[in-house]
Amino acid sequence: MRITTVINLFLIIVLLSCSDAQDQRAEDRPKEKTVFQTSNPWKPVIDVRADVAIVYSVKDHHENGGMTFEERVQSWRDRGYTTHFMSGIAWGEYQDYFTGKWDGKWHLDEGQVTQQGDTIWHGHMVPYIVPSTNFIQYMKEAVIKRVIDAGIDAIYLEEPEFWSRSGYSEAFKREWKEYYGFDWRPQHESAENTYLSNKLKYHLYYRALNECFTYAKAYGKSKGMDVRCYVPTHSLVNYSQWMIVSPEASLASLPCVDGYIAQVWTGTSREPNYFKGERKERVFETAFLEYGSMESMTAPTGRKLFFLTDPIEDWPRDWADYKKNYQATFTAQLLYPMIANYEVMPWPNRIYQGLYRTSADSDEKERIPRFYSTQMQVMINALNHMPLSENKVSGSQGIGILMANSLMFQRFPTHAGYEDPQLSNFYGQALPLLKRGVPVKTVHIENVSFPETLKDIRVLIMSYSNMKPMEETAHGYLAEWVKAGGTLVYSARDEDVFQRVQDWWNTGENDFKAPSDHLFENLGLDVPLEAGEYQYGEGLVRVLRNDPKEFVLEAGSDDDFVSAIDALYRKTTGEGLAFKNNFALTRGPYEIISVVDENADVTPYTLEGMLIDLFDPEIPVLTTKVINPGEQALLFNIDRVENRDIPQVIATAARVYDEEIAEHSYAFLVKSPLNTTNVMRILLPKKVADIKVIDHFGEAMKVESSWDEVSKTCFLRFDNNPEGVHVSVKW
Repeated sequence: MRITTVINLFLIIVLLSCSDAQDQRAEDRPKEKTVFQTSNPWKPVIDVRADVAIVYSVKDHHENGGMTFEERVQSWRDRGYTTHFMSGIAWGEYQDYFTGKWDGKWHLDEGQVTQQGDTIWHGHMVPYIVPSTNFIQYMKEAVIKRVIDAGIDAIYLEEPEFWSRSGYSEAFKREWKEYYGFDWRPQHESAENTYLSNKLKYHLYYRALNECFTYAKAYGKSKGMDVRCYVPTHSLVNYSQWMIVSPEASLASLPCVDGYIAQVWTGTSREPNYFKGERKERVFETAFLEYGSMESMTAPTGRKLFFLTDPIEDWPRDWADYKKNYQATFTAQLLYPMIANYEVMPWPNRIYQGLYRTSADSDEKERIPRFYSTQMQVMINALNHMPLSENKVSGSQGIGILMANSLMFQRFPTHAGYEDPQLSNFYGQALPLLKRGVPVKTVHIENVSFPETLKDIRVLIMSYSNMKPMEETAHGYLAEWVKAGGTLVYSARDEDVFQRVQDWWNTGENDFKAPSDHLFENLGLDVPLEAGEYQYGEGLVRVLRNDPKEFVLEAGSDDDFVSAIDALYRKTTGEGLAFKNNFALTRGPYEIISVVDENADVTPYTLEGMLIDLFDPEIPVLTTKVINPGEQALLFNIDRVENRDIPQVIATAARVYDEEIAEHSYAFLVKSPLNTTNVMRILLPKKVADIKVIDHFGEAMKVESSWDEVSKTCFLRFDNNPEGVHVSVKW
């Protein structure tokens, strides 16, 4: 292993670097509200005009063969972007490490390996990694140091992923012996071994990120830089469903982790789940729960969180499919008004230049249609202006569903015949309520020590059928919350084999048959506990002896569960749950609506006002918008503009710069990718009398325009250009 000459200095100052990580005030930096990631140098067709370009990978080969990493970074800086850096922590273009170029040793044996002896690959010569201390040292020296030397002060190490089906490599066996002090045990042989295996996988990426980020902050500090560190990661919901182990919530309290990117998109949210006995894709509902689990994981810690959406996905499909599901995930993210930072897209190169099917039943492929790129850019520019809001999404507030990182520990392999198809023990708690219009909130057991975690929860639903508490102290916090007036619903048979793995509830001074028995004892209840309702202090405890999967695997099996939650909510709040088929939220001038299907109520949602439809590339002005079940809408409500006498662009497929307002004129510059069309609506005090659209050469451009007298808006359409188009209007 190579040792740098300054490593001891870094170790000495590491504590100071972590504690100082939040000291740099946000106003000292350029705006960082919207970001995107790219491995390419700047080029006009992918100039999406977010605040930050996150340059991916330090490898010197991307697209322009002779261009170095530093030159790629500079290409974006030259166009006015703040530049950050991203790379994988579980995989990446680290061939110089695997093939021995870095330290003279071959490291392909450090890949994740299945029971069959197969390495799990992310790409050619790119295995998913067992992150050894040697690999961590490589990341520090060959990646992180180079990035900071390039003047970058924000580092994203994405997707700390250990596949549940892996755990058989020699590298993993070495880590097992080091961590547990005894020889490796095959995870397929017992639930005990599976639990131990997944705990180790969890620990290895916790260690990797902690050490890499601690080094980044220390090295940055030695150069007078305040380096910020982020983890782009899938949600706990998705990793659990896809059978991947990752540190997730435990990272949020590390002093050297400044935040996350919530990697939620069509590809994660279209993973099927069960409801009413039917296994199918429920993209909006799954996305809503995924974003929610990321928000609730970070909110009590105060860490920064970006929400990601993707106009396409990794799997090749057709453009109509991409558009429909992009709208669903985009709406889901906007229904969390406490988050207003966004990764507007990953990989713009594949979005703008990739070839995808023209329809589901055709093999013909084409680049992104103009109508879709226009709509997408209107949506992205809405994110540049999306405000935080104290408004709540419509529906009964205060229903929580408890989650734990150990959701990932019981997914694979199965033991003793106990199955949890498509994570149904989680969805069985959530979908029966969400599909009835109740905006359920996820709660992370790792965060219950933070006072903010349970502050707004009135009824908390939980189950240990699919997860186990990793720390016994959590039960004390839950008991105090109930004692102060909270209502806890525990739903589980406690029959899965993981109830009996050796852990804190059945070792040392504890001798509980199941972790729930320890919880019930903290609640002053005698165990074993039968189904029923119990009082503790000012609060209530309701025990249901059903595994939650039973509520969704068969049609009509959730009625008693929903009735029980409704009755408890009424006891706690004085009113029953509001059952409906929609979710609606107002954020500044934006109206966000989703209407769910699979609901007894099939009534469309109707909104009236002076509205611009931002999911329509024509951005029409409407006085009525009807949203049917299974559909979503994003609308700009002109009636909510505070001062309509001030000229302003209120919808556009290009980013606006350099605005100049005079008594009878309004001028500005717009930029957006080449080969795309800009549409925009400009709110003006009077009907426009003169319009000039000039390109960067000073030549007049072809423009389509119209005036809407009712809304007092001018519509323009012309070709975009990243070099800038100057627009001026007079009245």
